[in-house]
Amino acid sequence: MSFESLEFKEMIADYGITLTYHPPSAQKGWKENGDPIEGAAVDPVQIIGVILPLSDDELRYVEQGTYTSKDRKIITTSELKFGQTVVHKDIPYTVQNLKDYTDYSDVYIYYARWAGNENRSI
Repeated sequence: MSFESLEFKEMIADYGITLTYHPPSAQKGWKENGDPIEGAAVDPVQIIGVILPLSDDELRYVEQGTYTSKDRKIITTSELKFGQTVVHKDIPYTVQNLKDYTDYSDVYIYYARWAGNENRSI
């Protein structure tokens, strides 16, 4: 059975917003204890994507723990690394999980945990 993948790349390009992604720093190797030796910091990268609140179903318990109403879903054509930061409206979000539909679509859907200041409301 053959099917065409869903194509959202053009819609993301037309209607997405600019997000700032902080990619991992360059790694120079490994220390004797197994920790990475960090290299030069990598400049933040501007990516285009859609950032949405999580639905009620998505706020329920998942493998990574319970999400909150401050967490977000990021839909983008850019491949992101887990544990890295995406900033939207000066609010940082940590990429936690990939909702993997890449076999069916041309975009990546990530869950990102709010990493903002607890003293600041969103």
